Amino acid sequence: HRRRHSFPTRRSSDLLFIINNKEIADQVITQMKLGSYRVEHVEKKEKRRFAVPPFITSTLQQEASRHHGFSSNRTMSVAQKLYEGIEIGDQGAEGLITYMRTDSVRVAPEAISDVRNYIQTTYGPDFLPDSPKFYTTKKSAQDAHEAIRPANLKYTPESIQKYLTKEEFLLYQLIWRRFIASQMMPAVYDTLSADITNDNGIIVRATGSVIKFQGFLAVYEEKFDDDDESDENKQLPPLEEGDALKLMDLTADQAFTRPPPRYTEASLVKELEKSGIGRPSTYAAIMNKIQSRDYTVKESARLKPTELGFVIAALLEANFTQIMDINFTASMEDSLEMVADNKKNWKELLSEFWGPFIANLAIAEKEAFVPRVATEIECPSC
Repeated sequence: HRRRHSFPTRRSSDLLFIINNKEIADQVITQMKLGSYRVEHVEKKEKRRFAVPPFITSTLQQEASRHHGFSSNRTMSVAQKLYEGIEIGDQGAEGLITYMRTDSVRVAPEAISDVRNYIQTTYGPDFLPDSPKFYTTKKSAQDAHEAIRPANLKYTPESIQKYLTKEEFLLYQLIWRRFIASQMMPAVYDTLSADITNDNGIIVRATGSVIKFQGFLAVYEEKFDDDDESDENKQLPPLEEGDALKLMDLTADQAFTRPPPRYTEASLVKELEKSGIGRPSTYAAIMNKIQSRDYTVKESARLKPTELGFVIAALLEANFTQIMDINFTASMEDSLEMVADNKKNWKELLSEFWGPFIANLAIAEKEAFVPRVATEIECPSC
């Protein structure tokens, strides 16, 4: 099996062996090419991977981006059509999903009953938990609407595919599968850590997992951003101690510490949600705005700030520290929630904000500047 192996982490009492140049790397490669390989030791641990909740707005946008490359704006536009209704043959227009702007994972009892019957009939009793699963909604969620789910389980994605555009089908299928999976049994797998040796005493380690029972993964698997991928998610063949292995290939790569990757729309929505910025109705608008105003451009699905974006951010940070504080939006959201619950007077809230802000604005209109950054490049004009 062709695998990328890493040397095992050594105890502090062991000698450290550093491969810091090509000559040493070539010597190690030569040693590794000789002799046969076998599995010396295998450590197995049984783990369970539990199903994920049905979609809310932010997770729908993230997964539609990861699975199908949809922008947040496109996802919401297609979801709006599925919600408003699709003409299905002689039956007329049918709304296929529940409301797509929500931050609650709550599901109506009749929908849970329907999905449990569907799992029992389609996948069998092994895939159905003894009792329904109820997911916890975040405290900050408004909980006005249910999670995003199929409105009627009689319309399977495949049965109505001919009435849907390609994008509508892909998004409906994603929502369908996520909802079905949310009420299924956990996946059961062994995490493996295998030490593999050759005749020259070289030891390499392969880590990964072997699926024993698919559970909800038979229907749906969540995708991750590049930096979220862990060794446990890598699939390995079922290795046993004493197994003889055939060396297929050896590679030696020079590695450098890399900066964190730029945001995709999916990872930026995730970060906004984690920071308490935005609501279900605003994520797509934010993504649209930073691109339509040329503050960012997309390169290989990543959002890259433009020169204009840097200048605008620097201008705002220098002149409007109050609203450029990352906690400002989150605390404003909390204050607005208190107004909605009659726990705070709205005029007081506006007064508290407007006093310092109007003073800042007046100064900025006269004195606003873009901070200058010194470089080693001489100005050609002076």
